[in-house]
Amino acid sequence: MVGGDVRRGTRCRLALEYKGVRESGAMIHVRVISPPDRTPRLLDTLESDVGVVSLVVVKGAAQSPLGDAVEFDVINAETNRVLDELRGLELHRFGLIAIDNVDTVLSERAERAERAEPALANVSPIWQEAETRIRSLGTYAPSWYALLTIAALIGAVGILTNSQILIVAAMVIGPEYGAIINVALGLREHDHARVRSGMRALTVGFAIAILAALVFGLAIRALDLQPRAFELGIRPVSQLINTPNVYSVVVAVLAGIVGVVSLTEARANTLIGVFVSVTTIPAASDIGISSAFGSFREARGSLFQLLLNISILIAIGTVGLGIQRRVWRRWAGPAGPEL
Repeated sequence: MVGGDVRRGTRCRLALEYKGVRESGAMIHVRVISPPDRTPRLLDTLESDVGVVSLVVVKGAAQSPLGDAVEFDVINAETNRVLDELRGLELHRFGLIAIDNVDTVLSERAERAERAEPALANVSPIWQEAETRIRSLGTYAPSWYALLTIAALIGAVGILTNSQILIVAAMVIGPEYGAIINVALGLREHDHARVRSGMRALTVGFAIAILAALVFGLAIRALDLQPRAFELGIRPVSQLINTPNVYSVVVAVLAGIVGVVSLTEARANTLIGVFVSVTTIPAASDIGISSAFGSFREARGSLFQLLLNISILIAIGTVGLGIQRRVWRRWAGPAGPEL
């Protein structure tokens, strides 16, 4: 009985301690290694910001690189400004800045800080995080080319069999949007190396994918394995792909917008990849299959479709990154420097 009373008493005290405290919105935990000569300015910056709700400093704790270990939690609305100030202190050059998302925080201080900000500011994208996310997609390992090639081959089977399911499967696998959005980011930043790297990946990757589809189509034709409907010219899937029109432009524009929004707001998933790939992978597959069966007019149409859609996706990505930043700045307050 005594033990039960103690436990009940403990629960009562905990209830009193947390009375009135609700689950705060998403926050950001930042870990910094600061050179000792920059730490005083860093602490002045953090202590003067009401959005910083916790601050821990351990002098001389960091060994690599040498410096002071500083950790703090900041509400989402203030994160862009705080990170911009950290970069202004060049801590990313002479120390380290690491960012972690915190889904739940129990803190009256955090709650008060969030209430003082515009509602949209508490859900605005973290632009440094978004840029890092985009850059992470700009590495083109052999597996990147392999996935693009496999996607084109699955798409080729889908075209031969008039199977929409296989076309969707091909679009699920396609990794090309990572290169497209990196080209867009490179154009915005005038980063010619990033643009060249992305364009080279797209050119080489799609060339390999188209060649693979062509070889596959030639093998099917040589072995006389093509479906009867395809041989008779009943090719609804292929005809939809190789006849670009105004609707192709509309879909490419919408896909580009969806891609930019999903990446900057950390909502990218398989469905987003499918939507973006609808404008690229099927066209690459159809170029190879149509060429293999001597349908060069259809192959030209698909080539035009592919080039048109990649160009639109890059253009929408380049413009969309800036527009999205300006929109959030207007609705949710300052958002730091342009991407």
